[in-house]
Amino acid sequence: MSVIKPCLILGLSLLLSCNSAKKENLKITKSETKTDLVLQKNVDKIKTVAQSLKYVDSFPRNVKKNTKNWKFVDVADWCSGFWPGVLWYAYEASGDKEILKEAQRFTAPLKVIGYTPALDHDIGFQVFCSYGNGYRLTGNKEYKKVILAAADTLATLYNPKAGTILSWPVQVKKFQHNTIIDNMMNLELLFWAAKNGGDKKLYDIAKSHAEKTMQHIVRKDGAVYHVGSFDLKTGKFLRGYTHQGYADESMWARGQGWGIYGFAMAYRETGEKAFLDTSIKLADHYMNRLPKDGIPYWDFDDPKIPNAPKDASAAGVVACGMLELSQLVKDEALKQKYYNAAASYVDILSSDKYLSGDTNQALLLHSTGHHPKGSEIDVPIIYADYYYMEALIRLNKMKNLSSKSTSAVMK
Repeated sequence: MSVIKPCLILGLSLLLSCNSAKKENLKITKSETKTDLVLQKNVDKIKTVAQSLKYVDSFPRNVKKNTKNWKFVDVADWCSGFWPGVLWYAYEASGDKEILKEAQRFTAPLKVIGYTPALDHDIGFQVFCSYGNGYRLTGNKEYKKVILAAADTLATLYNPKAGTILSWPVQVKKFQHNTIIDNMMNLELLFWAAKNGGDKKLYDIAKSHAEKTMQHIVRKDGAVYHVGSFDLKTGKFLRGYTHQGYADESMWARGQGWGIYGFAMAYRETGEKAFLDTSIKLADHYMNRLPKDGIPYWDFDDPKIPNAPKDASAAGVVACGMLELSQLVKDEALKQKYYNAAASYVDILSSDKYLSGDTNQALLLHSTGHHPKGSEIDVPIIYADYYYMEALIRLNKMKNLSSKSTSAVMK
């Protein structure tokens, strides 16, 4: 199959819908005029780093403090798909054949994930960020087979009594049947597979999971629990917990981002307005509580604020989610609201305060992984780079489509 034009493939949130995008006439801010330059610098850096990495069965995850180079994890780590995804974005932005080779090289080892019994819900992050982007950009039929296999594997974790996918089998003793907000992002793998040759039941599983998450994990205050606990035998919802946040009832920044983005995607795939309303609710709550500098602390309720670490990865996830949201809302003022917010977050991440420059091999500084565990505190983390690259590419596409739309009107 020849290379597919991006606008022909629907269902990937990584891509803007051609039909909806052409209708947009969003006002482009001055800060966005530099996204092309920033993106090109990022591409050059990613290419240089990729060509220096010798082992394809090891994947960048973080850069420890006062060091320069990536620290690596194996295929089974939940972050293994983000580095191949970064490479695919770099290829998309540049068309560089050398980067294409690197993307293919680091994607190949992840094939095993699709054909191995599921260890947890992260199959979506591992396979859709790597093989999903690869298929979107190349149309490689072998990539599609892996994606479909991975969707079937993820579906084995579904509990029909609870109506959700089990997130952490290893945490059943502590939380019983558990579902975490992060899992909203992995539903896209199921939605995509259901309409691209996979079992149609995958759609039903994904929709049910989103509905139950909306009912039980989204709180009335507009924030989300990290973990929802369900009775293992009956499926009854028991209570909400945190695992990586400050407290059960606090607002963990990255979890809020997973919710904003995940529910926007669920609306795009199902047309269920309740999902759109939920994404809006979470986005507005995030914006209302956001610090003046535009980047969240790792948890909005950490009592040590302002002396608490920031989380650039959360800002990147939220930027992508709000760009998605801006394409889905009907009201023009809301479109501009979420678009402007996302563009401002990307602009801040593109400043000297957050770009690593020559400091290390990553793109972004100041992310926080698992604060309660004391893990990855205020360091570069690979998923921050992944969503940052996605946001930059999304902004450029929207900017270009808006410019073309304006030109057409002027003619």
